Amino acid sequence: MSNEYKVRIGIMPQEKIRERMLLIAKGSYKPEPNEPKIWFTSMRSLAEVLSDENRALLHIIKDTKPNSIKELSETTGRKQSNLSRTLKTLSSYGILELIKESKQVKPVAKAVEFEILAA
Repeated sequence: MSNEYKVRIGIMPQEKIRERMLLIAKGSYKPEPNEPKIWFTSMRSLAEVLSDENRALLHIIKDTKPNSIKELSETTGRKQSNLSRTLKTLSSYGILELIKESKQVKPVAKAVEFEILAA
């Protein structure tokens, strides 16, 4: 698999994530290229977002390249409202991109393979 769909994820307490972001914003810390791009506060929150069902959904999106949430709903047999919630969550972590095209929203998988670093 190419690295374009692989992302490194880190797990760190919320206050440490906040500290790190402030240091980056101030310019006093520059993240290394190999550091995680996405952070979760616990294994539990990671497991909820990257459930087996959600990872399967990301693969379907990558492979079928649906043009809309409606099209994805038809492919997966999942209700659009349920799918929209899941897609918004994945999008908020940068795992998926939701691209508005005319009156439709096109889901695009940014990652389907994950490397998890937990301290």
